[in-house]
Amino acid sequence: MSARRAGRPALLVLRALGLGDLLAGVPALRALRRAFPDHHLVLAAPENLREAAEATGAVDALFPAYAPGRGVPDLRHWPGPPPQIAVDLHGTGFLSREALAVLAPERLLAYAPPPGRPAVLRPRRPEHERERWCRLLRAHGVPADSGDLLLAPPRLASLAPDAVVVHPGADAAARRWPAERYAEVAATLARRGHRVVVTGGPGEDALVGAVADAAGIAPRDVFAGPGDLHFRRSLWVEGERPAERPVPFVT
Repeated sequence: MSARRAGRPALLVLRALGLGDLLAGVPALRALRRAFPDHHLVLAAPENLREAAEATGAVDALFPAYAPGRGVPDLRHWPGPPPQIAVDLHGTGFLSREALAVLAPERLLAYAPPPGRPAVLRPRRPEHERERWCRLLRAHGVPADSGDLLLAPPRLASLAPDAVVVHPGADAAARRWPAERYAEVAATLARRGHRVVVTGGPGEDALVGAVADAAGIAPRDVFAGPGDLHFRRSLWVEGERPAERPVPFVT
């Protein structure tokens, strides 16, 4: 996937956060894809989300963008002419809006208004992110269904068919349930006869290992670090609920 396009106007979407954030944005991405079928839809997101972006079925290209601490990335390395349309799905404040505005798009869809103008649309509390971004698009005349979120199952065989997946990690440490509680849940499920696997992403090896060791989970059922993890599971236990998982879920 390349941010460059041949003769097609660009539609740039900023959502440079984590995997769960990308998945929560799937309904909005698909709505934009349907509304602008002739545009080259480019997602500004971290490079390690390239495969996940492709799996949405809505994104033509990934434009690598990242800022530490869930911040707003600098997008001035955008190649070529300004995007015709820019959409802020990164945040509801001025910083993410301005990161797109400096690229001088013809049209910019965002919660934050231009400087000096009053806001005409505000985020609601509480409101699921899927609905928040779909409501933004509907306000700009783009039909959007927050329930359009499921991903096609992977073609690869499951690494642990019908297992209970315990995923103790989270993009932000403040969102993490304590490791000892995950271990208690995993151990209880294992005692009840379930196969339990413990998973984690890059940089979470120590956390995953601590939970697995405390719960008595065998090394063959521990998956941590970079790589593709595909499961057909009976239950998922995690601190953050990704949007695309149509299985019993505990958070």
